[in-house]
Amino acid sequence: MVDTPSLKPQVFFVLGGPGSGKGTQCAKMVEKYGFAHLSAGDLLREERDSGSETAALINQCIVEGKIVPVEITCQLLKKGMEKQGWAAKRFLIDGFPRNQDNYDGWSKVIGDSVDVPFILFMDADEDTMIARIIERSKTSGRNDDNIESLKKRFATFRNETMPIVELYETMGKCRKINGLRGIEEVFADLETVFAGFI
Repeated sequence: MVDTPSLKPQVFFVLGGPGSGKGTQCAKMVEKYGFAHLSAGDLLREERDSGSETAALINQCIVEGKIVPVEITCQLLKKGMEKQGWAAKRFLIDGFPRNQDNYDGWSKVIGDSVDVPFILFMDADEDTMIARIIERSKTSGRNDDNIESLKKRFATFRNETMPIVELYETMGKCRKINGLRGIEEVFADLETVFAGFI
């Protein structure tokens, strides 16, 4: 059997504030269309709990609502993509890039080895997102699902992540989804946005 050259993997960044529905919608895309899903936050939490040499630094950043150094996050994402099987895959990467440093780091570490057709921005207001997370905190077991960490996470999102969303908007590579509606309504929008890729 002849090996045909594989196409570049396609990566879709999924951005939105804490509680905007990123993880929920990514899970539905995985289930229905076989996308590979990597959550930057989940990878960092796993690494933190692994007791590795970077665990303490990651934990400090998470608790303080700060952004983990880009080299760490990019290496974890790269490892995660390789583990899922790099070739001809469609990846949803949620919660990344969170700031300019992340964006630059991704360009350096991953760069042209993948295509980023567009990013998905889950748009929701802070009151709704806070209510969702307070509900989630009853079962999530996450040490950053509390009001104190949330305030810091929202400030970081506004100040550092929104400029990245705007950057992709200027490139014509941002698809905005109203994340305030029901799960199925939001998913129907996603299916429309991904029409050429599913």
